[in-house]
Amino acid sequence: MINDVFRSVAKYISRITGTPKAFIFALLLIIAWLTSGPTFHYSDTWQLVINTTTTIITFLMVFLIQNTQNRDAKATQLKLDEIIHVMSKARNSLVNIEEREDEELEKVAQEFKIISDKGIKDELKKAKL
Repeated sequence: MINDVFRSVAKYISRITGTPKAFIFALLLIIAWLTSGPTFHYSDTWQLVINTTTTIITFLMVFLIQNTQNRDAKATQLKLDEIIHVMSKARNSLVNIEEREDEELEKVAQEFKIISDKGIKDELKKAKL
């Protein structure tokens, strides 16, 4: 239940805050705060208002952004896993590779580097013909 509510709220807020309108709104709030400085004689309280507000917003946004990135990465990974699964020449051992140890990931990365280097050499040979 709490996960569903959080996911819905996170998706909604990330959609809203990722728009030009949200940026302009935030910019206008900063301008309003700056222009109110002389009225409040640039007091410590005046500075504390913006510092506290931005700290709280930043703190909360970190969790929302991380949630959104986790969901996007998971969806992308599942799509890639599906492509690997349905391709006859693909190595099914690469499905869920993101869950493996760093050393194994590095080993596979080196294998792909060798494949890439070989492909580049083959293309250069064809180009010379």
